[in-house]
Amino acid sequence: MSYPADLKYTKEHEWIRVDGNVGTIGITDFAQQQLGDVVYVELPEVGRRVAAGESFGSIESVKAVSELFAPMTGEVIAVNDELKNHPEVVNTDPHGTWMIKVKLATPTDSGALLDASQYQSHLG
Repeated sequence: MSYPADLKYTKEHEWIRVDGNVGTIGITDFAQQQLGDVVYVELPEVGRRVAAGESFGSIESVKAVSELFAPMTGEVIAVNDELKNHPEVVNTDPHGTWMIKVKLATPTDSGALLDASQYQSHLG
């Protein structure tokens, strides 16, 4: 799997696409492969503040439940409601399926995040 160069990645397998002061967040292909068939996604309410590294929800598969961690700090401004009824889309298009959008507190502060090649190195 190739990892899109326009995304930044966490070591916990989330991705973020920064566009101005908005961060769009999802999980990586590696994460969905490890989880297996996704059956449920729990996401926060719009208006909730999230801090970098903090859990903002969970994702459940037939194998496990895993927490979702915010790559950057900000306020949730949108939630992908399609995932309530169709969580399995995460398996078919992980880098195209967003979970939440966050108005970033500091849009330029992505220092702890990995670029695509660093993330692939992290995976080994």
